[in-house]
Amino acid sequence: MKFDFDNERPIYMQLTEILKIAIVSGQYALGSRLPSVRELALTAKVNPNTIQKSLIELENAKLIYTDRTNGKYVTTDDKLLAKIKKELAKDIVNKYLTSMSLLGINYDESIDYLQELGGKK
Repeated sequence: MKFDFDNERPIYMQLTEILKIAIVSGQYALGSRLPSVRELALTAKVNPNTIQKSLIELENAKLIYTDRTNGKYVTTDDKLLAKIKKELAKDIVNKYLTSMSLLGINYDESIDYLQELGGKK
């Protein structure tokens, strides 16, 4: 997992997004134990409090849960993961289409670019 941060948004929000993508993409399997706060902080090169704030956000979204003595785990709710994955995909597509529109490229041309660059027609 790669942690590249920008100065546009708070780091904890960027961490939350990175971890959310890692969870919905299967980098962390359903029900698997997450690395400890300290391990994640060392990997991301951030303060453990920043990681903790991100994990609270993920827990509030029900993507992870805490087992009091054993750490934090990825949800086993595959329907929730599918829903969140779809929401993330919609956001990405909307950003793409908006950016293409700003360039003066309409919807059909945008799809053509995707197919051309993706190698499929």
